[in-house]
Amino acid sequence: MNNTSFYRSILCVGVLAGVAQAAQSAAPAAASCDRECLRSQVTQLLWAFVKHDTSRLPVAANLRVTEDAVEKPLKDVSLTRSVTALQGFRQDFIDERMGVVGAHVMVEESGAPIMLVVRLKVVTNQITEMELVPTRSRSEGLIFNVDGLKAASAVMNYAPRPDQLPTREQALKAALKYPEGLTLAKTFADVNAPFAADAYRYENGQIMAGPDCKFQRGCENIATQPLTIFERLGDPMTRIVAVDERMGIVWLRLAWGVRQEGGDQLTAFEAFKVYDGQMHAVEAFIRILPFEKRDGGWTQGVQ
Repeated sequence: MNNTSFYRSILCVGVLAGVAQAAQSAAPAAASCDRECLRSQVTQLLWAFVKHDTSRLPVAANLRVTEDAVEKPLKDVSLTRSVTALQGFRQDFIDERMGVVGAHVMVEESGAPIMLVVRLKVVTNQITEMELVPTRSRSEGLIFNVDGLKAASAVMNYAPRPDQLPTREQALKAALKYPEGLTLAKTFADVNAPFAADAYRYENGQIMAGPDCKFQRGCENIATQPLTIFERLGDPMTRIVAVDERMGIVWLRLAWGVRQEGGDQLTAFEAFKVYDGQMHAVEAFIRILPFEKRDGGWTQGVQ
């Protein structure tokens, strides 16, 4: 993809988001489930997994489910039988306008930790969409630092004052500078990504950029950190998953796929904390998925 194509794709993403936003704003059914209602849907789902009983979940007759980007009936989802406990880490993303709620959460399978991404779509207080992506090991996620996922971060859970919060459009514009920078494969500063001086990036519990980073030379500054590795990964496929307007968080799904032998396939659910006109944090759950699953099974809003 050349630069012109990339900018056009970002414009298309913005247009699609605006159209979807307007449609959802006009639908009172989606808006009937407020923040706590949406949050509780994730809580109910997680406990249903622990109890191995999803019969009481408020699911719609047309519920669509994917696990690892594979569509299947809820009863065939492996997590409904394998999850045995919840751990302390959980980071929610709540998009009231779109009726979408998601979370990065730590769960267990017989004592073994799992990094789990959950996304739910709720209409008229019923779950109509469920997206589940678990990462069980370093071989599945490249990084698997469970010690860095004991509790959700203070930065991501800081509730900005109303005067600090960006509009939905401003938050999206800032966050979409990230895949733009990855496409150019230079630095985020080259695309004027508005990172704060102390901004950081965590991937699967490991710090990969920011003042405390020791991953590679130059990673102390996320804005100027070299991005040359993305020359071999190729351009990211980008999907806007949710915008938490109250917390100033944009949640994107980015996927890379290089088909040739030895190529890399990577899927990342990345949350961007935006307030005071700057991005202060990026926190990601990452999973290796094959090339043919780049869109995750959910094509709406994918560019």
